Amino acid sequence: MTDEKLLHKASRGDEAAFLILNERHRAPVFRFAYRLLGSTELAEDVTHDCFLSLIKRPASFDPQRAALRTYLYAAARNLAGKHFRQHASNTVPIDELLDELRVPENEEPLRQLLNEELSAEVRKAVMSLPPLQREAVVLFEYEELSLAEIELIVGADIGTVKSRLISRGRRIKEVAVALL
Repeated sequence: MTDEKLLHKASRGDEAAFLILNERHRAPVFRFAYRLLGSTELAEDVTHDCFLSLIKRPASFDPQRAALRTYLYAAARNLAGKHFRQHASNTVPIDELLDELRVPENEEPLRQLLNEELSAEVRKAVMSLPPLQREAVVLFEYEELSLAEIELIVGADIGTVKSRLISRGRRIKEVAVALL
């Protein structure tokens, strides 16, 4: 059954239809929110609020404009943006991370530990990005969305999306390479 039909049924109180929609889309929306916000609790709240608003206002979803997945990512983005505006955070510039991440090559037996540290540092580097660049990186690299899909979600033209990806994406890659 299509997402549109399920949403129609769910908005009329069909719990089974809602559960199917939730099962289809919850994990990717949660992952996206988590990667933007860096908090399981906040990501859970954002994911819950996305589905709640979808059921309360199903008419706000227009299947002619975008797929439901795209709509839910945009809703998660808006809720994360609201959090960023309410809670401005201190971030560490990526340049400073490069200096901290130099690892001697002679520590090969610790490769697994280093890989875990690399993952943590890349995650930290992504979290240090300004919200607009972070969402572009997360949607493109982690969620594997196309530039056209990202354009719809963030409401910016493809050139702007590319610019957000390129400007800091190279620096994150340098952070990762510095550890290898």
